[in-house]
Amino acid sequence: MGLREQKKEQTRARLTETAWRLAAERGFERVTVAEIARAAEVSEATVFNYFRTKEDVFYAPLEAFGDRLIEAVRTRPAETSPLDAVRDFLMQSHGLLGRLEPNEEEARERLHSMVRVISESPALLDREQRAFARYTEDLATLLAEEAGEGDPVASAVVAHALIGVHRSLVGYVRQRVLAGASLPRVADEVRDHCRRSFSLLESGLGR
Repeated sequence: MGLREQKKEQTRARLTETAWRLAAERGFERVTVAEIARAAEVSEATVFNYFRTKEDVFYAPLEAFGDRLIEAVRTRPAETSPLDAVRDFLMQSHGLLGRLEPNEEEARERLHSMVRVISESPALLDREQRAFARYTEDLATLLAEEAGEGDPVASAVVAHALIGVHRSLVGYVRQRVLAGASLPRVADEVRDHCRRSFSLLESGLGR
């Protein structure tokens, strides 16, 4: 990555971090793009150079996560099933468990703050659902392309089932974090639920 791209990524990350900090203080609906720009020491136009909407400032990381998940399925070894690829991705440290691994108080407070902001914002909850729907559709399209003349409905069913595990785990994590559970404990619980959920799907979906 060149210096220019590094600076762009740093600016993007600073905008997202600033947006979450302001939302933690006042709530998503009470934070404006102008305030995010001012706190991040950039112009309002700069914010819109990186993000189309205020919701995008907050949810770009989730969409990037979905893109990486789809890419993990697309580039999986020939002997690996889509189910195994999604399971492996979610179980790895860069997947769903990434935010749960640290044991520091600061990490717990940061995640608790993010979960609280999302839970209290209808706009962010709606955006989350639309993000899930988008990469469920992307996965269904990929599986249908791989199947060739196969059943597109079956590909959609598989995609919804696989992404459904992720959606359910996200909901579980949110519930446990708001209840004050320690992150290492939640991480262990997520691993257990992830294994059992995919085993359940595997018994019906197989390869």
